[in-house]
Amino acid sequence: MSKTAHTIYIMLLGSIVLATFVLLILYGKTYYRTPLEERFYHEDHTELKPSGIIGHGLGIAGSFFMLVGVGSYMVRKRMKRFSRLGKLKHWLEFHIFLCTLGPILVLFHTSFKFGGLVAISFWSMVAVFASGVIGRFIYIQNVKRAVLDSSQKNLISSYFSDYRAINTLKGKLKKSAISKAERKRIVRLVRHEFSMNRKIGRLQLMQNLFRYWHVAHLPFAIVMLIIMIIHVAVTIIFGYRWIW
Repeated sequence: MSKTAHTIYIMLLGSIVLATFVLLILYGKTYYRTPLEERFYHEDHTELKPSGIIGHGLGIAGSFFMLVGVGSYMVRKRMKRFSRLGKLKHWLEFHIFLCTLGPILVLFHTSFKFGGLVAISFWSMVAVFASGVIGRFIYIQNVKRAVLDSSQKNLISSYFSDYRAINTLKGKLKKSAISKAERKRIVRLVRHEFSMNRKIGRLQLMQNLFRYWHVAHLPFAIVMLIIMIIHVAVTIIFGYRWIW
Protein backbone atom coordinates (compact mmCIF):
# COMPACT_ATOMS: atom_id res chain seq x y z
CA MET A 1 0.00 0.00 0.00
CA SER A 2 1.46 3.34 -1.08
CA LYS A 3 1.73 6.28 1.31
CA THR A 4 -1.14 8.07 -0.47
CA ALA A 5 -3.35 5.00 -0.39
CA HIS A 6 -2.52 4.47 3.27
CA THR A 7 -3.46 8.07 4.08
CA ILE A 8 -6.77 7.67 2.24
CA TYR A 9 -7.36 4.39 4.10
CA ILE A 10 -6.82 6.04 7.50
CA MET A 11 -9.00 9.03 6.56
CA LEU A 12 -11.77 6.70 5.40
CA LEU A 13 -11.76 4.73 8.65
CA GLY A 14 -11.75 7.90 10.71
CA SER A 15 -14.56 9.39 8.62
CA ILE A 16 -16.71 6.31 9.15
CA VAL A 17 -16.28 6.53 12.93
CA LEU A 18 -16.97 10.27 13.02
CA ALA A 19 -19.95 10.05 10.66
CA THR A 20 -21.48 7.20 12.67
CA PHE A 21 -21.17 9.14 15.92
CA VAL A 22 -22.63 12.34 14.44
CA LEU A 23 -25.54 10.55 12.75
CA LEU A 24 -26.49 8.69 15.94
CA ILE A 25 -26.32 11.90 17.94
CA LEU A 26 -28.47 13.79 15.43
CA TYR A 27 -31.00 10.99 15.12
CA GLY A 28 -31.58 10.45 18.84
CA LYS A 29 -30.55 13.76 20.44
CA THR A 30 -33.99 14.56 21.83
CA TYR A 31 -34.38 11.05 23.25
CA TYR A 32 -30.94 10.93 24.87
CA ARG A 33 -31.46 14.38 26.39
CA THR A 34 -34.75 13.30 27.94
CA PRO A 35 -34.53 12.34 31.65
CA LEU A 36 -34.54 8.58 32.20
CA GLU A 37 -37.86 8.58 34.04
CA GLU A 38 -39.56 10.36 31.12
CA ARG A 39 -38.12 8.41 28.22
CA PHE A 40 -40.95 5.87 28.31
CA TYR A 41 -43.24 8.55 26.91
CA HIS A 42 -40.86 9.66 24.17
CA GLU A 43 -41.93 8.83 20.61
CA ASP A 44 -38.58 7.13 19.87
CA HIS A 45 -38.46 5.05 23.06
CA THR A 46 -39.63 1.86 21.35
CA GLU A 47 -36.79 2.07 18.83
CA LEU A 48 -33.92 3.56 20.83
CA LYS A 49 -34.25 1.82 24.20
CA PRO A 50 -31.60 -0.89 24.79
CA SER A 51 -34.07 -3.62 23.86
CA GLY A 52 -35.57 -1.63 20.97
CA ILE A 53 -35.14 -2.45 17.32
CA ILE A 54 -32.39 0.16 16.83
CA GLY A 55 -30.91 0.12 20.34
CA HIS A 56 -30.66 -3.67 20.39
CA GLY A 57 -29.22 -3.70 16.88
CA LEU A 58 -26.55 -1.21 17.88
CA GLY A 59 -25.55 -3.45 20.78
CA ILE A 60 -25.28 -6.49 18.53
CA ALA A 61 -23.31 -4.62 15.86
CA GLY A 62 -21.01 -3.00 18.42
CA SER A 63 -20.27 -6.29 20.15
CA PHE A 64 -19.64 -7.97 16.79
CA PHE A 65 -17.22 -5.26 15.69
CA MET A 66 -15.25 -5.49 18.93
CA LEU A 67 -15.05 -9.29 18.75
CA VAL A 68 -13.89 -9.17 15.14
CA GLY A 69 -11.47 -6.35 15.89
CA VAL A 70 -9.85 -8.17 18.80
CA GLY A 71 -9.99 -11.65 17.25
CA SER A 72 -8.67 -10.78 13.79
CA TYR A 73 -5.72 -8.79 15.16
CA MET A 74 -4.76 -11.50 17.64
CA VAL A 75 -4.94 -14.19 14.94
CA ARG A 76 -2.84 -12.10 12.53
CA LYS A 77 -0.30 -11.26 15.24
CA ARG A 78 0.11 -14.65 16.88
CA MET A 79 -0.42 -17.23 14.12
CA LYS A 80 2.55 -17.59 11.77
CA ARG A 81 0.43 -18.96 8.93
CA PHE A 82 -1.16 -15.51 8.54
CA SER A 83 2.10 -13.56 8.79
CA ARG A 84 2.07 -12.74 5.07
CA LEU A 85 -1.53 -11.59 5.06
CA GLY A 86 -0.94 -7.83 4.97
CA LYS A 87 1.26 -5.67 7.17
CA LEU A 88 0.74 -5.93 10.92
CA LYS A 89 0.43 -2.14 11.27
CA HIS A 90 -2.52 -2.14 8.85
CA TRP A 91 -4.18 -4.84 10.92
CA LEU A 92 -3.52 -2.78 14.04
CA GLU A 93 -5.19 0.22 12.42
CA PHE A 94 -8.19 -1.91 11.44
CA HIS A 95 -8.26 -3.29 14.99
CA ILE A 96 -8.30 0.28 16.35
CA PHE A 97 -11.06 1.22 13.89
CA LEU A 98 -13.37 -1.64 14.87
CA CYS A 99 -12.57 -1.27 18.56
CA THR A 100 -13.44 2.43 18.36
CA LEU A 101 -16.59 2.04 16.29
CA GLY A 102 -17.80 -0.89 18.42
CA PRO A 103 -17.76 0.96 21.76
CA ILE A 104 -19.53 3.93 20.17
CA LEU A 105 -22.37 1.67 19.03
CA VAL A 106 -22.50 -0.02 22.44
CA LEU A 107 -22.62 3.39 24.11
CA PHE A 108 -25.74 4.29 22.12
CA HIS A 109 -27.13 0.80 22.75
CA THR A 110 -27.14 1.58 26.47
CA SER A 111 -28.90 4.90 25.66
CA PHE A 112 -26.47 6.38 28.19
CA LYS A 113 -28.11 4.43 31.00
CA PHE A 114 -25.65 2.50 33.15
CA GLY A 115 -26.22 0.19 36.06
CA GLY A 116 -25.31 -3.22 37.46
CA LEU A 117 -23.46 -5.59 35.14
CA VAL A 118 -23.87 -3.20 32.22
CA ALA A 119 -21.95 -0.53 34.13
CA ILE A 120 -19.07 -2.93 34.82
CA SER A 121 -18.98 -3.97 31.18
CA PHE A 122 -19.14 -0.37 29.97
CA TRP A 123 -16.35 0.91 32.20
CA SER A 124 -14.23 -2.11 31.29
CA MET A 125 -14.82 -1.17 27.67
CA VAL A 126 -13.82 2.43 28.42
CA ALA A 127 -10.65 1.16 30.12
CA VAL A 128 -9.84 -0.99 27.08
CA PHE A 129 -10.43 1.94 24.74
CA ALA A 130 -8.37 4.35 26.85
CA SER A 131 -5.49 1.92 27.22
CA GLY A 132 -5.69 1.29 23.49
CA VAL A 133 -5.30 5.01 22.77
CA ILE A 134 -2.27 5.09 25.06
CA GLY A 135 -0.86 2.00 23.38
CA ARG A 136 -1.28 3.57 19.95
CA PHE A 137 0.55 6.69 21.11
CA ILE A 138 3.41 4.56 22.41
CA TYR A 139 3.47 2.54 19.20
CA ILE A 140 3.83 5.52 16.87
CA GLN A 141 6.75 6.84 18.92
CA ASN A 142 8.82 3.90 17.71
CA VAL A 143 9.71 5.55 14.40
CA LYS A 144 12.36 4.40 11.98
CA ARG A 145 15.67 6.25 12.07
CA ALA A 146 17.20 7.63 8.89
CA VAL A 147 20.76 6.39 8.46
CA LEU A 148 23.77 7.46 6.43
CA ASP A 149 25.76 5.08 4.27
CA SER A 150 29.00 3.72 5.72
CA SER A 151 31.42 6.03 3.88
CA GLN A 152 29.52 9.15 4.91
CA LYS A 153 29.25 7.94 8.50
CA ASN A 154 33.02 7.41 8.67
CA LEU A 155 33.52 10.97 7.46
CA ILE A 156 31.32 12.59 10.10
CA SER A 157 31.33 10.15 13.02
CA SER A 158 33.74 12.32 15.06
CA TYR A 159 31.48 15.37 14.92
CA PHE A 160 28.45 14.06 16.79
CA SER A 161 29.32 15.52 20.18
CA ASP A 162 27.29 18.76 19.97
CA TYR A 163 25.76 21.24 17.58
CA ARG A 164 28.99 23.20 17.18
CA ALA A 165 30.40 20.18 15.43
CA ILE A 166 28.14 20.96 12.47
CA ASN A 167 30.14 24.10 11.66
CA THR A 168 33.35 22.11 11.89
CA LEU A 169 31.82 19.48 9.68
CA LYS A 170 30.86 22.07 7.06
CA GLY A 171 34.46 23.28 6.95
CA LYS A 172 35.77 19.75 6.51
CA LEU A 173 33.26 19.02 3.78
CA LYS A 174 34.20 22.17 1.85
CA LYS A 175 37.80 20.94 1.69
CA SER A 176 36.69 17.58 0.34
CA ALA A 177 35.79 16.69 -3.25
CA ILE A 178 32.13 16.24 -2.38
CA SER A 179 29.70 18.34 -4.45
CA LYS A 180 27.76 21.22 -2.88
CA ALA A 181 24.43 19.40 -3.20
CA GLU A 182 25.90 16.33 -1.52
CA ARG A 183 27.41 18.46 1.28
CA LYS A 184 24.00 19.95 2.00
CA ARG A 185 22.44 16.52 2.06
CA ILE A 186 25.06 15.23 4.52
CA VAL A 187 24.63 18.24 6.83
CA ARG A 188 20.86 17.75 6.73
CA LEU A 189 21.27 14.10 7.69
CA VAL A 190 23.67 15.04 10.49
CA ARG A 191 21.09 17.44 11.91
CA HIS A 192 18.55 14.66 11.68
CA GLU A 193 20.91 12.32 13.51
CA PHE A 194 21.27 14.86 16.32
CA SER A 195 17.50 15.05 16.60
CA MET A 196 17.19 11.27 16.62
CA ASN A 197 19.91 10.87 19.24
CA ARG A 198 17.98 13.17 21.57
CA LYS A 199 14.97 10.94 21.15
CA ILE A 200 16.76 7.65 21.82
CA GLY A 201 16.18 7.83 25.57
CA ARG A 202 12.52 8.58 25.06
CA LEU A 203 12.15 5.80 22.50
CA GLN A 204 13.71 3.29 24.85
CA LEU A 205 11.29 4.39 27.53
CA MET A 206 8.40 4.05 25.10
CA GLN A 207 9.50 0.55 24.13
CA ASN A 208 9.55 -0.48 27.77
CA LEU A 209 6.16 1.12 28.33
CA PHE A 210 4.82 -0.70 25.28
CA ARG A 211 5.77 -4.02 26.86
CA TYR A 212 4.21 -3.12 30.20
CA TRP A 213 1.14 -1.66 28.48
CA HIS A 214 -0.13 -5.16 27.65
CA VAL A 215 -0.31 -5.85 31.39
CA ALA A 216 -3.18 -3.35 31.58
CA HIS A 217 -4.76 -3.56 28.13
CA LEU A 218 -5.15 -7.32 27.85
CA PRO A 219 -6.80 -7.95 31.27
CA PHE A 220 -9.28 -5.12 30.66
CA ALA A 221 -10.12 -6.63 27.29
CA ILE A 222 -10.63 -10.09 28.80
CA VAL A 223 -12.88 -8.72 31.56
CA MET A 224 -14.89 -6.78 28.99
CA LEU A 225 -15.36 -9.83 26.76
CA ILE A 226 -16.36 -12.08 29.66
CA ILE A 227 -18.95 -9.61 30.94
CA MET A 228 -20.18 -9.06 27.39
CA ILE A 229 -20.76 -12.80 26.98
CA ILE A 230 -22.56 -12.94 30.35
CA HIS A 231 -24.71 -9.97 29.37
CA VAL A 232 -25.67 -11.57 26.05
CA ALA A 233 -26.43 -14.90 27.75
CA VAL A 234 -28.64 -13.20 30.35
CA THR A 235 -30.62 -11.30 27.70
CA ILE A 236 -31.21 -14.52 25.78
CA ILE A 237 -32.26 -16.40 28.92
CA PHE A 238 -34.77 -13.67 29.77
CA GLY A 239 -36.24 -13.89 26.30
CA TYR A 240 -34.94 -10.72 24.68
CA ARG A 241 -34.81 -11.09 20.91
CA TRP A 242 -33.97 -8.73 18.11
CA ILE A 243 -35.52 -9.21 14.65
CA TRP A 244 -35.77 -12.98 14.92
